[in-house]
Amino acid sequence: METIAEDLQTFLTEWHNPSPFLKVQTSGSTGTPKQITVRKEQMVNSARLTCDYLGLQQGDKALLCMPLQYIAGKMMVVRSLVAGLDLIVREPSGHPMAEIDTPLRFAAMIPLQVYNTLQIPTERERLCQTDILIIGGGSIDKELEEQIQMLPNQVYSTYGMTETLSHIALRRLNGSEASPYYTPFPTVKLSLSPDHTLVIDAPQVTNDILITNDVAELLPDGRFRILGRKDNIINSGGIKVQTESVEAALRPKLSANFAITAIPDPKFGEVIVLLVTDNNLIQVQKQIEVLPKYQRPKHLFSVDSIPLTGTGKIDRAACKRLAIHAFESNSQYKTKI
Repeated sequence: METIAEDLQTFLTEWHNPSPFLKVQTSGSTGTPKQITVRKEQMVNSARLTCDYLGLQQGDKALLCMPLQYIAGKMMVVRSLVAGLDLIVREPSGHPMAEIDTPLRFAAMIPLQVYNTLQIPTERERLCQTDILIIGGGSIDKELEEQIQMLPNQVYSTYGMTETLSHIALRRLNGSEASPYYTPFPTVKLSLSPDHTLVIDAPQVTNDILITNDVAELLPDGRFRILGRKDNIINSGGIKVQTESVEAALRPKLSANFAITAIPDPKFGEVIVLLVTDNNLIQVQKQIEVLPKYQRPKHLFSVDSIPLTGTGKIDRAACKRLAIHAFESNSQYKTKI
């Protein structure tokens, strides 16, 4: 298995070769991972947008603590090359601040890394000494966001995807500028599709108009918030339920890891399913009674773990397969409401 240093050398070799193109890997959070070809020039543009927005300057210390197989890790390197940042490289882990011995100007992490860091006092203090933190690659639940609101530095949630070469919008999570809405970069134009999904026109980072699967609310001033993914809408008996909305409602109630998915049903078309890493399904059943009846899972399945992608997001396709397998196997850890 290659180390982060070896991966970095491989990426730099690819970056400095004469080809104007680079292949990048999508995370596969909602389907099969795939490779896409992007222009290096547009990666440079993306890096400049971020560095200009955050005021990053030559010599600023930045932390690379995410895998270089994905766009988030690659763009940390490109930002460092474009802005002359002093890049500190650490093996990707759940505790990226464990071996940091100097204050940082800039870091990028996934939510799990931030959560783990906040649980260890010394690591939390090092995070507090990091001037700017951006968080991407997964949803930030209410509990984590409340912890982030207590931090003294600048912390942002990012919105973007591999096709936009990392993020095209940022949302401040703490301080006087905190907001539930993302602010796009000035060169990005947004609109909504007939299905109310976000449409992205970002000519500096992609030649395509991207019609996303993200159901959004778009304000007249261009700011927006994501309500969930179109392909995560469960249509049960004609009632449409947004997977992410149910998960958000359950997070304060369930201490175990969990995910909402669906399985086919002859009567309703599909029904809502809860996968949870807790064997006490009777207790779980009581905890989910907080949900409106139309959002309440029809089946509960106890599982060993919740499938995740390489970037730490819930693997929706794998969850659905796991739920179907659990239902068909008639597991003793299954209960029907």
